[in-house]
Amino acid sequence: MRKILFETHHLYYLPNFIPIIKTLTSRGGYDIYISMPQYMQERELGLFYTACSLMPLKIIKADIEDERVEKIKSSKFDVIIVGNIGQLKKIVSGSTIAVMVYHGIGLKQSYYNDIDQRIDIRSVESESRYNKLIDQGHRNLALTGYTKLDPLILSKKNDKNNLKEKLGIKNDLPTVLYAPTFYPTSFDDISEELGFLSSDFNIILKLHNFSWFQPRYIYQSSIARDIESRFDNIYLLDSNDYNIIPYYMISDVLISDISSTIFEFLPLDRPIIQAECLSLRMRHRIFKNRFMKKLDIERMQELDFVYKVEAPSELFRCVSFACDHPEEMSELRQEAHDYFLYKRDGNASDRLVNEIENRFK
Repeated sequence: MRKILFETHHLYYLPNFIPIIKTLTSRGGYDIYISMPQYMQERELGLFYTACSLMPLKIIKADIEDERVEKIKSSKFDVIIVGNIGQLKKIVSGSTIAVMVYHGIGLKQSYYNDIDQRIDIRSVESESRYNKLIDQGHRNLALTGYTKLDPLILSKKNDKNNLKEKLGIKNDLPTVLYAPTFYPTSFDDISEELGFLSSDFNIILKLHNFSWFQPRYIYQSSIARDIESRFDNIYLLDSNDYNIIPYYMISDVLISDISSTIFEFLPLDRPIIQAECLSLRMRHRIFKNRFMKKLDIERMQELDFVYKVEAPSELFRCVSFACDHPEEMSELRQEAHDYFLYKRDGNASDRLVNEIENRFK
């Protein structure tokens, strides 16, 4: 039996790993473990343990972080899969195959900077990103597609109605999924528009994990709870709803900002709205050039498949138009899918596991 560990730095990394876990389980011959750093917020750890208990996994945990790290090191795993560099060097042994399935494919430079020579295999979601990483000198790459999206492509249509019933949606209004990132976020400006928008649309509000667990951003979940309590047709997904994939399926339109969701929604070929009204901290407003270096400007300039909203007042009109004319940007979205993602077959996890098994040989 090969021993594999998924080192999950945050709860929201799990959706990237679940399709890989399912592929490993179906093939057999693997002893699969999972773990999260012990210093994470207590509620996030609890939700993580609950989610993992529903899967065929062995959970590694300890009372203190040093004990957890020592447990992992002494286990000498054949493979450790991570979503960022984190504590990788502390937990790998010399013979371990270290695999990175990066947790996001959005518009931040961290995609290129969060890397280490100790990574043996880096799963890459598209040919364009693969070629750019090659140009930057990386040689540890596997062109697989984005594992997180495998269930989206393979999911069944009848799941859609079941999920709407679970949320309590009982009308035939178009459904809008709003998924802002935590920073820089469009939420501060757009949140007050959601009530007005909900008069004609169902609004599913999916906040970033940090909006629930990071002290600096918890105000966002507090505001969201208040908005949901005041307006019908607004459905706030709680912190235990860590996986956005099922909610893509029941949404007619996506609204986001610089989040990976802009690219993750592409397989459905449905309208995408990018809110460009972002709130910056004072130091980033003063030293804007320093902030802009954190963003992938080249990638941002390639977003010709989204409707762009510069002010909250434009949102209602834009959503209405997108719902009335869902086909308008279809050709651009399909071209974007092939550029920003990979094959439309739901087999990214299979390709990654094949790459890992080739290393065993």
